[in-house]
Formats: sequence, structure tokens, C-alpha cells
Amino acid sequence: MGGDPGGIMEKKYKLSLISYLNSRPFVYGLEHSVPGREMELFLDIPSKTAARLVSGEADAGLVPVGALTDLPEYHLVSDYCIGAVGPVRTVVLASEVPLEQIREVVLDYQSRSSVLLVRVLARHFWMKTWQWLPGSPGFERATIRGTTAGVVIGDRVFEAEKRFPFIYDLSAEWYRFTGLPFVFAVWVSCRALPVAFAGRLNAALSAGIGNIPQVEVMEKENYPGVDIFAYFTENISYALDEPKREGMRRFLELAAGLEQI
Repeated sequence: MGGDPGGIMEKKYKLSLISYLNSRPFVYGLEHSVPGREMELFLDIPSKTAARLVSGEADAGLVPVGALTDLPEYHLVSDYCIGAVGPVRTVVLASEVPLEQIREVVLDYQSRSSVLLVRVLARHFWMKTWQWLPGSPGFERATIRGTTAGVVIGDRVFEAEKRFPFIYDLSAEWYRFTGLPFVFAVWVSCRALPVAFAGRLNAALSAGIGNIPQVEVMEKENYPGVDIFAYFTENISYALDEPKREGMRRFLELAAGLEQI
């Protein structure tokens, strides 16, 4: 996390942040801590975060790992991420039939990481050669039927898991095959930023994670029937530790070998 060792924030940095339940602790910390209030937030779908960095609209962002190759260069700027050690719950392959009967898969349009993950699993672990179909808004209600499954991510999974009899948690499947955690998104910039920025970003994110009970209170009415505290503390793992870095490296290596679709 190189950069100017200066220690003083000379500007109001702009951040692009994935707007899903799993990032709410980050949002809380950035909105309620002193370091966080020095920054301006854009709340985006995953596919938008990398675009904001490339265009210069944002200085740093919580970027899906699968979109890192879209950046001219990237620098990790935080010790936190959106990761999972085993089941993540909100990145799934949803189907009316078991894995063996699936013939085609609709790919979620919101996150390249999840699309690449299901393709890596299909090729290297499940040994499946499915037909891949593009998804569009509302596809999880309109096109997942019969032997057509679909990758569903984010908050929409809470509804999908009630509707479909077969739900394959992609992070759990990755862990079953590799023994490694999966990293869905990391905080990066397209250029080296001051050390002071990284320190304050870490402090703001840490403050949010430390207030998960408060975040739960704020969000529980928006997610009836969902155990939000368990989701934050048992499904999502926020520390970007060495096992997660290794999982990320392994995933990027396998994803690089996939053919274009």
C-alpha cells in the first residue's frame, strides 16, 4: 500500500462501494466514523465500481475480484474485503433440478466475479459443459425453470432461496474443492494513494465492523426473516488475511484460463 508517507488527508477522497447487505458494515463505518466522514461515497452495483475507477470518478473502490483485470493497474488499499470461508449464502446457483440435470445457466449481469466463479467450478471441479446465457434485470423470476439454472447474487438470493429447491452456494463449493476462502471484492485504487488514506480507510471500515449489532438494528426491517447478525458474522469474513490472498491468487489463475463467452 505504497504512496506518500505524509499522514495528512489533503483532499476529500471519493469511494465507489458495492450496495449490498454484505457491505453495510463498511457503509456504516464510512458514514459514522470521523475518518469515514472525510470521504465521499458512491453506492453502486458491483459492475459499476471498476468503471468509476477507470473513469476517474472515484479514487478507490470496493471492486469485484473478477473485474480487477479491467483496471490499467491496481493497488490494494485496505486490509478488509468481502470474503467467505465456506458458505457465503448470497452468491448461488439456483435451480429447479439437481446439478446433474442442468443444461444451461443464466449468468447474473451484476457481478463478473460470480460469473467467473461458476465457470471455474463448472470447468475444473464439476466437470460440466453448460451453455451460458446472459442475464438481464428480473431474470431470476423469468428464466430459471426446468433445466435452466441461474447465478443469483446479492440481496435477491434471500428470495430465490425460498423459491428454488436446489441452491448451490458457490463459495461453499469453492471451499470444498480448494480448501481456500473466496474473496469476492477488495478495496483498490488505480494509482498509489497516500499511506494516510489507507490508514483512515482501514479505521473507518474497522469501526463499521465493530458496530455490526447496530447495523443489524438498522437493517432488520429491510430483511424480514433474515438472521442478519449471523450473516455478517458467520457467512461474511471481512479480514483480507493471507489465506484469502492465496484464494484470490488461485481464483485469478484459474479464471485467466477460461475462454471468452
